[in-house]
Amino acid sequence: MPEKDRRAEFDRVALPHLDAAYNLARWLLRHDQDAEDVVQEAYLRAFQFFGSFHGETGRAWMLKIIRNTCYTRLAGRRTSGTSLENTEIGELAAPGDADPAVLLERREDRQMLLEAVAGLPIEFREVIVLRELEELSYRDIARIAEVPLGTVMSRLARARERLQDILDGKQQG
Repeated sequence: MPEKDRRAEFDRVALPHLDAAYNLARWLLRHDQDAEDVVQEAYLRAFQFFGSFHGETGRAWMLKIIRNTCYTRLAGRRTSGTSLENTEIGELAAPGDADPAVLLERREDRQMLLEAVAGLPIEFREVIVLRELEELSYRDIARIAEVPLGTVMSRLARARERLQDILDGKQQG
């Protein structure tokens, strides 16, 4: 395949998933700049090995590369002892909400949820982000995480349970 056609096909397959890739990287790494670096590195790697892409779901393929690149980065961090920061996601308030009390309550709920998700072990944080934020199927999550479907379901159930426990504890305290 000529380079121009290869580039156009890669753009068609991979670029629509750039936001999902960044979102996953940001949640796994918990640092905006590192997420940007990982997405760039992963997209370059994906383009380099685009010949190994054989018509599977472009989104799952790209997110698997993002995930693997994140885990490589995290492994490097553990050996160097670098810490990670929390990041934020968009506001939960609907655009038409103007009641300051409602906005404050939603902001507080959002912050509690962010802290709860950020506090999960990475294997739980990963499945929550892929399922609840990226709305991937269990099968795609299993492909991305390279685990059996049953493991995805188990991790997701345990992650949701832990989130509920964390949020219940914060609301009582």
